[in-house]
Amino acid sequence: MEEPIALIGCSSPDQEAEYLRILSAAMPKERLVPFRAMGIAEREAARVAVVANPDPAEVAALPGLAWVQSLWAGVEKLVGAFDRPLPIVRLVDREMARTMAEAVLAWTYYLQRDMPAYARQQRERVWRPHPYRKPGETSVGLLGLGALGAAAAARLTGAGFRTVGWSRTPKDVAGIETFHGAEGLPAMLARCDILVCLIPLTPETRGLVDARHLAALKPGAALINFARGPIVVTGDLIAALDRGHLAHAVLDVFDAEPLAADSPLWSHPGVTVLPHISGPTDMDSAAATVASNLRAYRRTGRPPDGIDPARGY
Repeated sequence: MEEPIALIGCSSPDQEAEYLRILSAAMPKERLVPFRAMGIAEREAARVAVVANPDPAEVAALPGLAWVQSLWAGVEKLVGAFDRPLPIVRLVDREMARTMAEAVLAWTYYLQRDMPAYARQQRERVWRPHPYRKPGETSVGLLGLGALGAAAAARLTGAGFRTVGWSRTPKDVAGIETFHGAEGLPAMLARCDILVCLIPLTPETRGLVDARHLAALKPGAALINFARGPIVVTGDLIAALDRGHLAHAVLDVFDAEPLAADSPLWSHPGVTVLPHISGPTDMDSAAATVASNLRAYRRTGRPPDGIDPARGY
């Protein structure tokens, strides 16, 4: 049997059809088959799975897999989900980094230029200008300095924002001051007028932005979470907003998605809710990356470099 490539995790038939079309065009010599359409023999023959937001049980139902290629940067659903070592390859894509950096800059401007206050004033029919703050008078902290954080740092510094960053281990990023490790996090947070969360979700980062770390931010600071919902403790965030320590939060990710209709975040005056749109996968660019990885695998027989299971990314 010709070896199929399994496609797993599309959210709808329309998305599945689009992904099949774009991926097949980028890899005309490969045969992609949606998991739901695979027979037993095809599932046993598959050596590679391309996944979006997969059910780990479906991935585990392919006993012959050699590696998994994610179409997302986040792979937390797959880490530790299998009873055998299985290389998991994150999508590392320049177009995604560009799109995310664009979103970070856009929503940083939204906060720096007092857009939440003006939106509230419009609802209340209040005409009151606020003093202008230059980007150079606003400190932005990046929680996470991987590919996405480095791209965001370049955009922010290019726009004139004072930018600092934190990572788990030491990193040098052009144009910004960096902090690292548990001892460096409070020092970085104390510098922030705006904190941007871009770190992956791992056991160590789950609940990292809690009451203690929110309190370390400057009074009146704001938060942007473009990473994963469980990194920020929702109850602690609401409490910090309610007591006025935080001025606003822009949230694009949540503990459960879609956000439940009865969530207090929808109506909280200090929260802007976004439907997970900050860093969408550009399928043309992603397909080119996946095709390149598959060509290298066919040539060498070696899976691409995967995540470090101990770190979770």
